[in-house]
Amino acid sequence: MSAGGRKFRSTSLSMISPLLEPPAGIFGCLVVATALIFVVKWSQSSKLDRIPTVGLSSWLGSWLAGFKYQTNAPDILQEGYEKHNSAPFKMAELHRWTVILSSREHVEELRRTPEDTLSFTEAKKEAMQGEHTLGPEIYYNPYHIPIMISQLTRNIGALYPEIRDEITMAFDDVLDLTGNEWKSVLALRSMQKVVCRTSNRIFVGLPLCRDPDWIDLNIQYTLDVVKGAAIIRRFPQLLKPIAARLFTSVYQNQRRGRELLGPIIEERQKYLNECGDEWADKPNDFLSWLMEEAEGSELTIERLTTRILLINFAAIHTSSQSFTHVLFYLAANRQYIQPLREEVERIIKKEGWSKAALGKMRKVDSFIKECQRLEGIPSVSLIRKAMKDFTFSDGTFVPKGTSIVAAARSIHYDEAFYENAHAFEPFRFADLREQDGEDVKHQFVSTTTEYLSFGHGRRACPGRFFAANELKSMLVHVVMTYDVKLADDAMHPPTLYFGMATLPEPSAKVMFKRRVD
Repeated sequence: MSAGGRKFRSTSLSMISPLLEPPAGIFGCLVVATALIFVVKWSQSSKLDRIPTVGLSSWLGSWLAGFKYQTNAPDILQEGYEKHNSAPFKMAELHRWTVILSSREHVEELRRTPEDTLSFTEAKKEAMQGEHTLGPEIYYNPYHIPIMISQLTRNIGALYPEIRDEITMAFDDVLDLTGNEWKSVLALRSMQKVVCRTSNRIFVGLPLCRDPDWIDLNIQYTLDVVKGAAIIRRFPQLLKPIAARLFTSVYQNQRRGRELLGPIIEERQKYLNECGDEWADKPNDFLSWLMEEAEGSELTIERLTTRILLINFAAIHTSSQSFTHVLFYLAANRQYIQPLREEVERIIKKEGWSKAALGKMRKVDSFIKECQRLEGIPSVSLIRKAMKDFTFSDGTFVPKGTSIVAAARSIHYDEAFYENAHAFEPFRFADLREQDGEDVKHQFVSTTTEYLSFGHGRRACPGRFFAANELKSMLVHVVMTYDVKLADDAMHPPTLYFGMATLPEPSAKVMFKRRVD
């Protein structure tokens, strides 16, 4: 599979295992736990016999297929997508079977089906082991989500000067360029720092957003939640709390977070108690919005800190990877830098720097959306767990407990939906928006049955409006401030796969120098 002349490839476990390496001594426990999970998986397989299988479905074959899934999931997904011609099929993971939906009709039905029947919350909890990596109180009382949808989205315009200021300062500090020389930097690591600083300018404000300890903690916490979930998933339900304590660093990082954020929470609580609504200098950030909505035990330092760490996990994990892919495509296709600059210069000259101006930059919007189409995180979308037996309108039956997803990556590469679908065409969506009645549909934040990077429907990513403005602001800053290219004029770095997750090559570098023209 190729895009823009490059090859997509899976990676061996040896390349990605340092990111997911479990602590010493865990392997014996994992063997026992995995054996128990295998028994459960095999006992459930007969209930899905009527759904065709990609790969082997025997007891040994499904086990081997589960290992193959870890490093080759996109190819397996594509094989099923092409072979079964829009009909549902199933794939073997190590610990379960997953049913894949690949038609627009199934995607729409998945979107419409209520939460008490096909649950996003329970599917996400299982994927991220949220009760153990984030805490049951945080996971089952997600009052931060309405805050994302309302206060965060509504305040993007008012907070845009702070977003832009932090992006400018963060790039300066992270890149640390001198003179007019090219400098090579690790792309993913650098963008994690920029995204962390920019996001936390809005989450907790100055000066904490620039504190190196806070930045390192949140980047590490993001990795630890992913690693912890991968480990905890291997254990039966009874042993999961013990596994979380023994084999992950999540709880240690939460304690470290309380040490850094706790004094700020205490100071704000003091001013709230003394001044109430009359506090004239009250910060306008996510922490303040949380404290306004929190009640009872949710006002404790422990709960507020853990919730801020959760918000950071969502922001850093997705946005930093997304922008790293944007950087790779920009550096590998430098002919598109000038058209982007011309659009930005024309709009800024007329509108100035603002969220409204950003909204008029169709080429900037399209460039990022095309990168997301080709490199969506992860390869599937609309994850659900069947909370009861369910039959789709075409007669496909899934029993209670079944994991269900939509084949997002394969849909994004389907010629039926996108002309020249395997090619990188950065202004594809800008061109589509020129057609009558198509403007809103092809914006970066819009979701459809054939564009699933943010999910689709009521359960679409609630933070996508903030993320989109952050990513577009970063791209605008890069093209207006720097020249970029791949280190040593290398080929476009490969995308790594671990299960359905995708990851930009962590060791890949991009070169920057200050723009002089």
